[in-house]
Amino acid sequence: MKRVIGNQNWHRAASCYVRMQVFVLERGLAIDDEFDQADRDGTTYAVIFAGDQPVATGRYLPIDAEQARLTRIATLAAYRGQHLGAQVIQALEDQARQDGKQTLIIHSELTAKGFYQTLGYRPSSAVYQEDGVDCQTLTKQVAN
Repeated sequence: MKRVIGNQNWHRAASCYVRMQVFVLERGLAIDDEFDQADRDGTTYAVIFAGDQPVATGRYLPIDAEQARLTRIATLAAYRGQHLGAQVIQALEDQARQDGKQTLIIHSELTAKGFYQTLGYRPSSAVYQEDGVDCQTLTKQVAN
């Protein structure tokens, strides 16, 4: 497995491949909800490859000088259970520290909340609907 992070077009293409498979085809989310205005030049993506195939991904969105949001964390079904999601989160957290961010935010589906909590994220909002799914905002302090 190879882990990469960056904002070149190929990083975005690899990330979008995984997201299309997981969120649109597998989960049935609307394609125009999945691919939004944050998927643009300059957006940073973490991607894990098995050989030449992208198999897990996440997106990094700076909010301000102190905060960033992690979004679109996904792993292809055949690769789940190998801790690739945790590796994606680690890569994005490393990017946040490099950028001097202190707080990371995730809008977590309730079904994924336990996963993020094992990585140190804590609930910071009430439950709400996002794209028709029950979610809760989770935060983590990452400053050194």
